[in-house]
Amino acid sequence: MTSQPPSQPPQPEQPAEAVPTCYRHPDRETWVRCQRCERPICPDCMRDAAVGFQCPECVAEGNKAIRQAKSTFGGGLVRTPIVTYAIMGLIVLVFGVQLLVGDVVTAALAMWPPGVAVLGEYYRLITAAFLHQDFIHILFNGWAIWVIGPYLERAFGHARFIALFLLSALGGSVLGFWVDPLNTFTLGASGAVFGMFGAVFVVGRRLNLDVRGIAVIIALNLAITFVLPAFSGLRISWTGHVGGLVTGTLLALALAYAPKANRALVQWLAIAGALVLLVALVLVRVPAIASMVG
Repeated sequence: MTSQPPSQPPQPEQPAEAVPTCYRHPDRETWVRCQRCERPICPDCMRDAAVGFQCPECVAEGNKAIRQAKSTFGGGLVRTPIVTYAIMGLIVLVFGVQLLVGDVVTAALAMWPPGVAVLGEYYRLITAAFLHQDFIHILFNGWAIWVIGPYLERAFGHARFIALFLLSALGGSVLGFWVDPLNTFTLGASGAVFGMFGAVFVVGRRLNLDVRGIAVIIALNLAITFVLPAFSGLRISWTGHVGGLVTGTLLALALAYAPKANRALVQWLAIAGALVLLVALVLVRVPAIASMVG
């Protein structure tokens, strides 16, 4: 008689290992995990890391701890000087409109003291900087902006540079508002350009660079401003040039020499203070001009 081995009880079926799915896309299977949080991620969510991959949330969290690059004087890092290009484009566009419609645009947008004080057209204080008399006028100012603008924009960042440009233009208009004859129409970006000249000088001094070149440019242009009209009869707005130069230089001093500890706060307070001062000078002058016109 032979003996039979005892029958083995049936073994339960082993469950298959659960396939993980992407935590951001639950319908996608994946065996890749984030190296930081170990959550499963699909190919669309994989971000290259030093080792393996990370998920978008961990990458974003890691970027917060990375100190963002700054410009020389605290603004955002500028790779493309888009503000300079935008100013150039706007100036060319407005000049094209001037050529098409004649003096209508000039009469409506140029700096004209009674227009500001009596008609309340305060926009003239800024719009005048985007108008030009002729091709020589726009070529000179356009060339200066094209050459100097990117340098200053990279030094200060987009926002601080546009503040410097517009406040310099406003400074030139404000001095003209106080000094120019009432029937004077003034136009051109020269006030802003002179402000940029002054800013380049300040930046150069702050960085211990040779500033003799820009000093000569400023001196020559001031000489042209005052001497050329005496011999040619050509009218040049010395108020726009000097007002822009003073405003741009003083504002650049505040931007370039602001203490690192509270640099952004000091810089924006200086910008706001310059704007408030210039606006106050305009408002103080308005009644006097209005009374002379009336």
